Amino acid sequence: MADETPKGAILQRDKKTYAIVPRTPVGLVTPDVLEAIARVGRKFEIPIIKITSGQRIALVGLEKEQVDQVWDDLKMDIGPAVGLCVHYVQACPGTSVCKFGVRDSLGLGLELEEMFVGAELPAKLKVGVSGCPMCCAESYVRDVGLIGKPKGWTMVVGGNASGKPRIADEVAENLTREEAVELVRRFLDYYRENGGKRMRAARMLQKVGIDAVKAAIL
Repeated sequence: MADETPKGAILQRDKKTYAIVPRTPVGLVTPDVLEAIARVGRKFEIPIIKITSGQRIALVGLEKEQVDQVWDDLKMDIGPAVGLCVHYVQACPGTSVCKFGVRDSLGLGLELEEMFVGAELPAKLKVGVSGCPMCCAESYVRDVGLIGKPKGWTMVVGGNASGKPRIADEVAENLTREEAVELVRRFLDYYRENGGKRMRAARMLQKVGIDAVKAAIL
């Protein structure tokens, strides 16, 4: 169809141009990725290249006929940005380099990204994994948050940083990495079954309450 949106593209406010968001798991990039983005930026004269709040890089202002060409040149996966699914996992450096890190947030974040990004849900969902209680990955205002502490991971759900902000509710603490991954899986299953169409996790928590969530997934 003539008006069909190109793959992985988001129509902009001018109703003519598009943005794409290549997938950069937990915000990690390589020299090859940066060089590929710079190369297509010059080749297609992309007017805006923007680091997003989700630790990704958006290429904005593409003409419709350029979208597929840019994806072909980038050779990168699409980062979900508008679908009703897990959009991304953001993570702080954690114990990889940060002197405050007490848990491996990058490792856990990459594992969750690989397992869940793109999984269909009632609404978009974002995950924040912080390697210490300073919470630099904004875990308390994400749909699912994990916070590293000396005795293990704390998991919270139902956070939101939008126009109606909400601090997430605590589900469990002192979790091992394996327990944290399994609990995220259980929460996503619960949300899939109990969240209304386009109802964000924060609104679902307001509706059902944290006690109902705990009873179902713990």
